This record gives sequence, structure tokens and C-alpha cells, in this order.
Amino acid sequence: MSYQLPADLEQLVSEQIRLGSYQSPEDVLRDALRALAERNQDLAAIQSGIDDMEAGRVKSLSEVDSVIRKSLGFAPPQ
Repeated sequence: MSYQLPADLEQLVSEQIRLGSYQSPEDVLRDALRALAERNQDLAAIQSGIDDMEAGRVKSLSEVDSVIRKSLGFAPPQ
């Protein structure tokens, strides 16, 4: 696929190559798309957590603390 970038994006890509961060425009695009995919996954995970919270599928901090302390062999808080 061939695509002509707008001048402002071309400048950003060129700057990354000039700084030595990337070897080619393809490397910049590949990394940018990878970062976008990661961001979308993070946003989906956050939304899933919000959905769980709104549906009441949560545990209190004290419950979580108790489970973690027990699994690590720590004494309960005083």
C-alpha cells in the first residue's frame, strides 16, 4: 500500500528518523500502529473495569489486602 502523508505528519516522521529513533518511515508507522493498538487495548481494559464496577463486580480494598497478605504470608494489619 502506498500513501502520501500530509506535510505535518511527514515532518514528524522525518524528525524521528533524523533523531535516530527509527531507520525508515515504515519503522515509524509500524511503531505508531503498535502503540495505537496497545492504547486501544488499555482503553478496552479500563472500560471493562468500569463496567465491572458499575455492575457491582468489585471487592473492597480490605478484602483484596487480606487475600494478598495471606498469599504472601504477611501478618494482617494491626
